[in-house]
Parts: sequence; structure tokens; C-alpha cells
Amino acid sequence: MNRIIIISIISFFIISCSSNEETKSNADLLKSYRTQVEELNKKIDDIEGQQKQKNYSGLLIPVKVEKITKQPFSHNFTATGELESIKEAFISPETLGQIVSINVTEGEHVKKGQLLAKLNTSIIENTINEVKTQLALAKTIYDKQATLWKQNIGSERQYLETKNNYESLNNKLKTLKSQYNMSIIKSPIDGIIEDIFLKKGELATPGMQFMQIINLNELYVTLKLSEAYLPIIKKGEIVDISFPSFPGLTYKQPIYRVGNMINKQNRTFVVQIKIDNKDGKLKPHLLANVTINDYSSTNSIIVPSIIIKEDMKGSFIYVVNDKNETKTAEKKYVVTGVSYLDKTEILSGITTNDTIITDGYNNVSSGSAISIIK
Repeated sequence: MNRIIIISIISFFIISCSSNEETKSNADLLKSYRTQVEELNKKIDDIEGQQKQKNYSGLLIPVKVEKITKQPFSHNFTATGELESIKEAFISPETLGQIVSINVTEGEHVKKGQLLAKLNTSIIENTINEVKTQLALAKTIYDKQATLWKQNIGSERQYLETKNNYESLNNKLKTLKSQYNMSIIKSPIDGIIEDIFLKKGELATPGMQFMQIINLNELYVTLKLSEAYLPIIKKGEIVDISFPSFPGLTYKQPIYRVGNMINKQNRTFVVQIKIDNKDGKLKPHLLANVTINDYSSTNSIIVPSIIIKEDMKGSFIYVVNDKNETKTAEKKYVVTGVSYLDKTEILSGITTNDTIITDGYNNVSSGSAISIIK
């Protein structure tokens, strides 16, 4: 509109001055008029630009931004496992016999070698006493025969028979003592009596569970992981362990054992971690969450996952374009890597020269004028 008004003024000026310029040549007049029009057009463009900038500034979209930097990044996954006691014993008698005494109670702490129970040993004890009597006589006869044999008195056969009888009774006594010891049930480990399954007076037989003893000083966390994780699980790798039943209680422990066989039924393998449990707070079969790192990078471009948008062409992020006087939002397509928690690794598409829009990204489109707020 301003341009039309100015041109009209020029036309009026030309008409009013035509009488004074009749002597000039048409070429000179045309050149002069063009110069005046160019100057006026330049002034009009300047005024319109200023007016446009003034009106446009009120439409700037406020955003918050962040300069891209490279930083360490890691991805973890969490698997649920179960605690198992490393030292656990189901006590079973080695011989048949009636239980005549139980020397411990459930919940009692016992030491390795401590007497737990005793079976009826009366028959064995009587037999032992009988053999001891026979052995004493056999030894006396053997000693005398040996003395005579050294003096070349008596036959070699008599000497060998007495010697054989003595040694045979001695071996029989050792066997009876071993049978007697099998009737005396002792603890094979240090631990706690968890269960006693039989009572005094009942008949105990080999293979029948009599007691259960658990040592809580050390436990295993046992995981069963998909075979897909086999390439990334390494013995000695440090993992984080937490317990739903004990919020705030965490451990950092190395992987103790990686199984050597894949279960063909569920395609899993076993991973075990040792835990020191001197205070006995943790119990076997308690659930444990184990967090394992499966990806790490020391120099990655990381952005908040929420700012990554998608369209028909792929994933994109809005960055700041400050090449012009007015800053604008610019859409840049990116290739994303792994995500963990609220962060995502960007493999390509943006660099450390870019500044991303972290707040207000939902209000902009490519080319939108923006104003940066703190």
C-alpha cells in the first residue's frame, strides 16, 4: 500500500515539474526518474522490514535449549533371581536303627562334628565288647606263639594261624566301630538346624531325611537368563543386587559362576553371584533383583528420550537455527541407538555443534521463530 502511495506522489511530481524539464532529453529524464524510484523503493523496503520485524517479534515461541555434548552412557537390564544357601545339608542316617536321642532343637546353631542324634547301638556295643574279649585272648596267644617261633619252637603253621586269628579279630573290631559311628549322627557343617523330620523312638533308615541344616554365612543369588545374554555375561563382572523385601539394601558383587550348559526346555543358562551374609538377614529363596550392564560407551551424544519425535521419514529432533537474525527451529532427522531410563543415544544426525530444543518442542515446527528462555 505504501508503495502505491509513493508512486502516485512521484507521478504527481513528474506532472507538476514537466514544464520545467521539457528541455531535457527523454533519456536523461528516464534515468533520473529510475534513480529516484530505486531510492524510494529501498526506503520502502527498510520501513516494511522494520515494521515486519516489529510485528513478528510478538509471535516468537519461547523454548529452552541445551548445547550438545558427548558424555558416558550405559544401558542396564534387571533380572530376578533367588537366593540359595551355599552350604546346606539334609541329614540322613547311614544305617538302620531306632532313634534313642535327639541332642539339638530347631533353630539351634551347631558346629561341624557336633552330636545331633543317636540311634540304638546296644547290639553293636555288645558285639564290640565280645570281640574285644576275643581279641585280648588272641593277642596273648599270638604273642606267646611269636616268642616260641623266634626260638624255633613249634611249627610255622601254628604261628601263622594265631597271627591270622589275631589280625582277623582286630579288623572285625574296626568294622564294628565304624558301624557304631554310623549310628552316631554328627553335623557335617557349621549351621542352623532348620527342620527335624523324625522324633525320638521312630525308626530311621538310610536315605530318609532326618534333619536339615543351613549355613547362612554365604549365599548364592541364582539367575536363569535367556541364551541371548550369553555373549555379554562375563565371570567377574560387577553387578548391582537389591531386594524387594529390604528396600535400601544393595550389594555390588562380581559374577561368581556362569553356567556351561543351555537348558533346552526354556533356553536359559545359570548365573550365580556370591553374597556375604554374616548377619543372617537374608534367607534362602528370597527374591533378588540383579542389574547387569549390557552396553557402555564413554563418548556418546545423549538426549532426553521425550524430545525425539517421529514422522513418515523417521525420528527427528528440533534444533536451533541461528544463521539468520531471528532464531528458528529446524527439524533434523537422527539415527537412535539404545535407550535407558529417560535418555537415548544418538548415533548420527546431530553433532556437538548443534543446540537442541528441550522444552517447548511440542509448540514448534520446522521454521518457527523462537526465543530462548532460561
